[in-house]
Amino acid sequence: MRFEPEELPPSTPPLFDDTDTDTDTDAAGHGWVPLYRHGCTFGPDIFVEKMMNMVRNPNLNSSWLFRADILYDDDDDAAADDGATPSSGRTQPIPRDVKGMLRRRTLVRKLIPRNDRRDQPMEQTCTFHRSSLPDDGDDADVGEAGGGDVIRSLVLYMPHAATAAELPFYHPKVRGIAHLHEWDPARASGSISTHFLPFRRGDLDDDPKLRRMAFHLLQILHKHGQGGASGYVKRVHHDVVIPQPKFQDRYTRLKNRYARELVDSWAESTDPGKHVFEDLGIAAFLIELWDVMYPAGGDASFPGFVDIGCGNGLLVYILNKEGYSGWGFDARARKSWAQYRTDFTGSPSDQSLEQRLLLPAVVPRSDAASDAHQLPDAAMVQDGTFPPGTFIISNHADELTPWTPILGALSCCPFIMIPCCSHSLTGERFRAPPPRDRSKPSSTYASLVDWVSRIAEDCGWRVETEHLRIPSTRNTCLLGRTRTRDDLSDAEVDAVLRKYGGVDGYVGNVAKLVKSGPRSH
Repeated sequence: MRFEPEELPPSTPPLFDDTDTDTDTDAAGHGWVPLYRHGCTFGPDIFVEKMMNMVRNPNLNSSWLFRADILYDDDDDAAADDGATPSSGRTQPIPRDVKGMLRRRTLVRKLIPRNDRRDQPMEQTCTFHRSSLPDDGDDADVGEAGGGDVIRSLVLYMPHAATAAELPFYHPKVRGIAHLHEWDPARASGSISTHFLPFRRGDLDDDPKLRRMAFHLLQILHKHGQGGASGYVKRVHHDVVIPQPKFQDRYTRLKNRYARELVDSWAESTDPGKHVFEDLGIAAFLIELWDVMYPAGGDASFPGFVDIGCGNGLLVYILNKEGYSGWGFDARARKSWAQYRTDFTGSPSDQSLEQRLLLPAVVPRSDAASDAHQLPDAAMVQDGTFPPGTFIISNHADELTPWTPILGALSCCPFIMIPCCSHSLTGERFRAPPPRDRSKPSSTYASLVDWVSRIAEDCGWRVETEHLRIPSTRNTCLLGRTRTRDDLSDAEVDAVLRKYGGVDGYVGNVAKLVKSGPRSH
């Protein structure tokens, strides 16, 4: 169903009666203004499900917002799941009632903006209403709720603001927003509509911006509702490993602390707007992950990290600046290394970023000998062994990506890898086989992610997957921090190498990296 809504004329009377509007002195003589309406083929249950998802994820409607924190929820079970309390003493709801409809659920959410230096968070009461049918145990007149057997469902958003001046930039300058769903079960069809409650009579008459906002809000509801009716199932799930609030709050702090300086001093030819914010996001994820793995006062202290294939070195720099000890290496030095070389105490350190070529100790020496003339000085070779426990970072490491779980198993080191370009264990470009799960897309990237996940599993890792909130389409993070079996024997390592194509030619392929241009990251 294409989105072609009906724009309702200003003379259209309110489609529902908000009992509180009658008693508001500054709203006397006017009520909720219906703006747009559209047909739909999804019923009340899908409407409530999608509206609840939008309550929890306001970023679906506005790119200016990160998320919503639920401060109050009178549904005890759901409140426990969200971490909210059914009766918060700090934040009380400001509910409204609607004639002929039962108020079924009340929440208070705090809208969290992306830029907290420009916009402030805002609290908002969200109420869910349903027409009072006989099976609700209520004697209200069904006709008053919409006529006949039509089922009416309504969601109200009421910001905790007394005037338009108190509202932040990202919220329409209105006292309330409403979505109405009307459903005829006999015909299996219905409609959705968007309504605004203005501060003053006539506010909406000559304000095209408010009408565009109403159009957009209805369009998003239509998209998600019709998707639910057609059986759409979300494939990508964020915030599996680290909760969204923790990641986003950490990211905001890092962005405010470093972003302007890093963009202004960018020394590479690549786009700083992409790379700076991408690495700030990865750093935020890692810091929150390490807070879980190595809690303050716990038995395990932070063991240090190594970033293999570190590229421009920015991620190493950010983590060191945040007090995490570690270093990175790459086959080619970068111009930016001069300004990013510092240790976790803030002191300059050439050892934080080094030019090294990875030649794993498990690569047969006969292969190394045949290509010895191609190798740089022995001091530049890294044999892939690290102190046990060192956290390995493999961020768009290309040729080193499939080696990451192998190196982790050999040195007893946890790791993350964020795959990008597809390379075999020999360092050559190749197309990985299709994913094991045939229901997943068989794109080059999906195939690569599944292939390196298989290598990790065969190396004895329980692989956790997180889709990072970073400005990159290559945002799948594979985490190995738990072993499923004991350390690998030499025979088992050889079996893994053979199973995934062998390593013949590896030395020659990676030695070319010293002479070729650097990767983009």
